[in-house]
Amino acid sequence: MTSSSSQQINLRTEIAVLEAAAIQATKAGKDEEAGRLWANILDLQADHVLALTSLGKRAFRYGDFGTARLAFERAVQAERDNPQNWISLALACQSQKDEAAEETAIHNALVADPHNMVALILRANLLERQGKNHQSAKVYGAVASVAPPLEQLDPGLRSAVEHARQYVDQYQTDYGQFLDQFLEQQYAQHRGEDLSRFREAIDLMVGRKQRYDSQSMVLHYPGLLPQSFFPRAEFPWLDAIEAGTDAIRDEFLQVLQNDAGFTPYLTYPPDLPHNQFAELNNSPRWSAFHLLKDGAAVPENAAQCPRTMALLEGAPMPEQPGRTPTAMFSLLKPKTRIPPHVGASNARLLTHLPLIIPPDCGFRVGNETRPWVPGQAWVFDDTIEHEAWNNSDLLRVILIFDIWHPHLSLAERSMITALTDGINRFKGQQESYAT
Repeated sequence: MTSSSSQQINLRTEIAVLEAAAIQATKAGKDEEAGRLWANILDLQADHVLALTSLGKRAFRYGDFGTARLAFERAVQAERDNPQNWISLALACQSQKDEAAEETAIHNALVADPHNMVALILRANLLERQGKNHQSAKVYGAVASVAPPLEQLDPGLRSAVEHARQYVDQYQTDYGQFLDQFLEQQYAQHRGEDLSRFREAIDLMVGRKQRYDSQSMVLHYPGLLPQSFFPRAEFPWLDAIEAGTDAIRDEFLQVLQNDAGFTPYLTYPPDLPHNQFAELNNSPRWSAFHLLKDGAAVPENAAQCPRTMALLEGAPMPEQPGRTPTAMFSLLKPKTRIPPHVGASNARLLTHLPLIIPPDCGFRVGNETRPWVPGQAWVFDDTIEHEAWNNSDLLRVILIFDIWHPHLSLAERSMITALTDGINRFKGQQESYAT
């Protein structure tokens, strides 16, 4: 071994001993001794990053921002790809009110790690102090997107993330209010026109509403516009069904009096995850009386409701063997809420005909919430997130049945029917859609 190699080994050993002693002194609260030991290490190795950052942090605690900055500047030169070193330098520059140097340090921290939450917070804070509201809102938005749940953060970072979210919320509110006022004259020029889609586009852009898209669980048919509720005018055949509401309700009441044939709406087996439906699985709080199930009539139930079955014949029900059509009386007991969920396929839509609707019941699809009105049917895309509730002390009852999506051609409907048959043959069984 050469003399030079031996000296290097001895130097590394000495530095390691000093480093261990400095760390131990820090843990023991012996700040002066730790500072002396770190300084001794720098005498031996001028670019020792841990010594530089430790002395920089010590100087920062004592308010000696000039010394802290010098230490961090040396640290970033020794280890440029460590974002924490640049963050420390940025804080030292901030304390000296050197915004140009602070901005450079933040930039380099984000070059090292573009998703570093602390560096993003520092950049947004600097932009906010500079009055650059649009830029700061954008970066605060990035903070909110990368931040973990608040309970996982220490108090200092938690308050910074909360500020980021509040800043973005206020910015979006101001943005929306400005656009509303700016467009008042244009709205007036088009009074009487249906601008609901345009207004919703603005609501989505400024965060007043959330974007909901089709999330078909089984078969997603491309090219069908995701639409929460469909215009009633697209379904003229509903007139006859709505006109028969009283007859349908009377048949249900007779069924209810017989008190037979009702089953829980959800019947997941115990060895499968129940997710948001755990509370309602196998529960009579949300139950059904099936008239058509998995593509076929339920004979003993359908026989009790001949008028309802006759009226349903006028609906363009989908033909998917083992899956659709379906039709049922859906019962939601008092103080029961169906959690947000999505359906199986956007190739078919669901229809609700309200029969018994007590006060304080409601239904949401995407951003639109509607109250049921007895005898007034609607059609909606259940692959868009939806939920329902009955906050009253009485039973809520609706007739639910599915129909083909009206924008599918006859050829497409035929192919979907054939596809379903093929799926069944491939699997050797007929599986029900989750609804």
